[in-house]
Amino acid sequence: MGNTIRALAAFIPADCCQNYVVGHLREMPLDKTVDLSGSQLCRFPVHVCSFQELVKLYLSDNHLNSLPPELGQLQNLQILALDFNNFKALPQVVCTLKQLCILYLGNNKLCDLPEELSLLQNLRTLWIEANCLTRLPDVICELSLLKTLHAGSNALRLLPGQLRRLRGLRTIWLSGNLLTDFPAVLLHMPFLEVIDVDRNSIRYFPSLAHLSSLKLVIYDHNPCRNAPKVAKGVRRVGRWAEETPEPDPRKARRYALAEADSQELQTPALPPLLSPTSS
Repeated sequence: MGNTIRALAAFIPADCCQNYVVGHLREMPLDKTVDLSGSQLCRFPVHVCSFQELVKLYLSDNHLNSLPPELGQLQNLQILALDFNNFKALPQVVCTLKQLCILYLGNNKLCDLPEELSLLQNLRTLWIEANCLTRLPDVICELSLLKTLHAGSNALRLLPGQLRRLRGLRTIWLSGNLLTDFPAVLLHMPFLEVIDVDRNSIRYFPSLAHLSSLKLVIYDHNPCRNAPKVAKGVRRVGRWAEETPEPDPRKARRYALAEADSQELQTPALPPLLSPTSS
């Protein structure tokens, strides 16, 4: 039924569509959940803020770029999904929702996060993938209970050293960034269970064998010449993943030489210079 409504909504003007989709929300839902994902919303329906016992609010896949201050009335909110919208900055009102445990901000146009985000001390999971971040905002290092951080598909080149403060962090997803070196700070976080650095530009991996809690490391699609050494029982996903503990150095050398040859073949040859006596 939901898909049918969304299909019909595509042929209705935005304002009429919004009135139609949210018009039925006149009472607090029994499951304390409001899902307005994919509803073509251009503005947040303020009357939803009257549901002060609301626990989950899904606003994914709309056209939102702002939120009203009335959203701050939802002080019981634990899950807020704002992914796939048009936010260029995180609305300050989000930072007043102190019971939030999960915050979805992926696929927006965020270049930074406000310092006030540190007020969300109950936050366990943060999704900021597919934004415009060139560095990991320092304020994330102040989210003391954070367990999962999704920061893939940005333009990150390094991670702040303060990240090691997050002793509760268990999984970090960094695929599709601009990392050229394995982030050194991760070597000082033995409590990490999952590290994903797929689709970066890392050429060498240090040993990860000392990370005693590590269960999975994903390093595929990097121009690396070695596989990260890991402790027994840790799963690796990437080149030479099945070899233990390190790839055959002869294979690594052959790969490096083949890569160099490939780059030379891709470089167009320059035309020969004409000598002064040439006519």
